[in-house]
Amino acid sequence: MSRVEDYTRLVLAAEPKPFWLDRPGAPPPRERLRGEVACDLAVIGGGFTGLWTALLAKESDPERSVVLVEGNRVGWAASGRNGGFCDASLTHGAANGRHRFPAEFATLQKLGAENLDAIEAALDRHGIDCEFERTGAIGVATEEYQVARLREAAADDDGAVFLDTSAIRAEVNSPTYLAGVWDTRGTALVQPAALAWGLAAACERLGVRIAERTPATALAAEADGVRVRLQDGVLRADRVALGTSAFPALVRRLRPYTVPVYDYVLVTEPLSAAERAAVLWRNRQGVADSGNQFHYYRLTADDRILWGGYDAIYHFGRGQRAAYDQRPATFARLADHFFTTFPQLEGIAFSHRWGGAIDTCSRFCAFFGTALRGRVAYALGYTGLDVDS
Repeated sequence: MSRVEDYTRLVLAAEPKPFWLDRPGAPPPRERLRGEVACDLAVIGGGFTGLWTALLAKESDPERSVVLVEGNRVGWAASGRNGGFCDASLTHGAANGRHRFPAEFATLQKLGAENLDAIEAALDRHGIDCEFERTGAIGVATEEYQVARLREAAADDDGAVFLDTSAIRAEVNSPTYLAGVWDTRGTALVQPAALAWGLAAACERLGVRIAERTPATALAAEADGVRVRLQDGVLRADRVALGTSAFPALVRRLRPYTVPVYDYVLVTEPLSAAERAAVLWRNRQGVADSGNQFHYYRLTADDRILWGGYDAIYHFGRGQRAAYDQRPATFARLADHFFTTFPQLEGIAFSHRWGGAIDTCSRFCAFFGTALRGRVAYALGYTGLDVDS
C-alpha cells in the first residue's frame, strides 16, 4: 500500500464532523421565527459577528429590542469550524496591515490589542467557559528563506521573541523547524463552538431573542425601517446588522466582494503522556508555518492536536454544498504533512475531519459599511480571521 493510500485510509476512519461541535454542552434547538415580528435591531447570522453585535447592542441599551435570526444553528458554520485562534490583529497579520494601511497601522494594532483584552473581559463578565488560553502564537520557518523574514518581524513587533533553531525546537519539537517568532500576548486559544454557545446564552439572558432555522432571504427599505423577508415570515426593524460570512450577502452589490474558499482540518486522538513529552509544547502556543500555503495547528484542552490549512479550494460559480465539507485527497495531504512535521507521532489516529467555507476577500481582512440609507450595517471578508469578530 502506498503512503497516500495508507493516509487516506487513516483519515477516513475519523468522524466526518467538526470536533468543536461534536462535544458536550451543545444547546437544544431554538424555535423558528414565524409570522410578523418587529424590533429595534435585527441581526442576521448566528456566528461570531452576529452574536457579538447582538450582545454589545443589548449591553449598551438594555431597552433596545434585538432579534437574531440564524438560518441553521448558532455557530454551526465558520464560527464552529475554525482553529480557535483569537488573534489581536485586525488586519490578518502585521505584514498585511502595514502594506494596506500604512498610515493607520499603529492605530489598528492598538485597537486590536484593546479588542482582545475586551473579549477576555467580556468572557469573564458573562461567565462564558470556552477554554480561553492566552498562550500567544508562534510563526515557524521551515525553509531557509523564511528565517530572515521572521527575524525582521520579531524586531518590528513589540512583545515578539525571535527563537533560533534550538530555541524553537525547545518550545515545540519538530525536525522541520529552523526558527520561529513567538508573539507572547497577541493570540488566545478558545473552543470556538463553546464561545458561540456561550455568547448566545449571554445574549438571551439580556433579553435578545434568537431564532434558529430561520433563513433570511431578502431586505427591502420601508418608510420607517427595513423589512427582512424570512422563510416563514417577516421581520421589521429600525436597523439591521448583517453577519452572513461566506453565504451570499443580502445586499446584492456586496456579493462580488467575497468568494467562498474551503479550508480543511484534522484533529488527532488525545496524545498519550509519552507522545506529549515527545512534542514538548509546554506553553501550548498556537502555531502556524510561514509559507504562502500554510498550516495552522494547536493543542486542544484534552491534548489533541488540531491541524488545518494548506489547501484552499474554490468551487466554480461560488459553489457551496455540504458535500464540499469532505475532501479525502486534502485530508490525506494534511496527514502526510502532519507526520512530516511530527514524525515522532507516526501512527497516531485522527478522531475528526471536516471542512468549511471562508469568506475570502482581496485585501485579506474584514471590510464593513452601510446600505439602505444607513439602516443596514455589514462586516464581511474575514478571510479566516474570524474568532476576534
